[in-house]
Amino acid sequence: MTLADLLGIIGGDLQQGVDISMNFVGCNTLEQAVGDEVSFLANRKYRRQLAHTQAGLVLVADDLDAAESDAPLLRVADPYLAFAKLQRHFHPQTQATGQRHPSAVIAASACLADDVDVDARCVIGANVSIGAGSRIGAGCIIEQGVTIGAHCLLHAGVIVAHHCVLADAVALQAGAVIGSDGFGYAWDGCDHIKIPQVGRVVLERGVEVGANSCIDRGVLGDTVVGAGSKIDNLVQIGHNVTIGQRVIVVSQVGISGSTSIGNGCQIGGQAGIAGHLKIGDGARVAAKSGVIGNLEAGKTYAGYPAIPHRLWLRIHALLKKLPKTVKES
Repeated sequence: MTLADLLGIIGGDLQQGVDISMNFVGCNTLEQAVGDEVSFLANRKYRRQLAHTQAGLVLVADDLDAAESDAPLLRVADPYLAFAKLQRHFHPQTQATGQRHPSAVIAASACLADDVDVDARCVIGANVSIGAGSRIGAGCIIEQGVTIGAHCLLHAGVIVAHHCVLADAVALQAGAVIGSDGFGYAWDGCDHIKIPQVGRVVLERGVEVGANSCIDRGVLGDTVVGAGSKIDNLVQIGHNVTIGQRVIVVSQVGISGSTSIGNGCQIGGQAGIAGHLKIGDGARVAAKSGVIGNLEAGKTYAGYPAIPHRLWLRIHALLKKLPKTVKES
């Protein structure tokens, strides 16, 4: 990639020491980058590495004071976003070409676009529909009546249970399970009686689900994940949960059934959310928090039970003083 090509992708303001004839072959860290690679400084705690980097170009924020460094700089509004755009250019997604492995089992009534790729040992059930440009990785199981949109990517070992719906550009990492039965039982005095789970899971456009995450189907209605939301690895989402658009859910989160999470929320790793709650748009839940009540829109919460983050910080500051207070009393 020439410098002109790079500027065409991310823009920015060239600074000191930039060789305008450079060609770039990829991105790398400040420590490991060499002369034909681009690096970036998104987290300012790594600022000292600017003085030693061998990168041919470093993406930095518009307001960064880099007087101590001789590194060739390109100032941009958001270095991490600029890096993401370049990384996508250097490593474009593989395009589907319609390859079908002979070991794949595809029902006669399934309808696959001509260019859909199906890898080894996949099983695609009756009346499945898969849109143009989608790729189905090795060992995937897609049960009857599933609808998968265009340009979806299912990595190896994914299971999509019957009648679930994936909109366009959905990505499922290895081992994800979409549409497993919700955890629904009724007690008859002697035993737990299973309640049939007859709803679906609906993943809207651009949803991504991490490795070994599970999203349960609804009891009657649907479990829904809104457009552009990103689910990390090892996440459990219970039946009839609704997640809004552009939500981030980090690893090992558990969300109990029938909870509603608004648009733009951020849920930190290992947080647990009880059932039948409402979390307002833009709320943020810190890692390891336990949510047992509704949360207001736009606020940050931490702790167990989850409380406003600043209050949680004050309480923990006081807890550190508690041994001394007890000793003196």
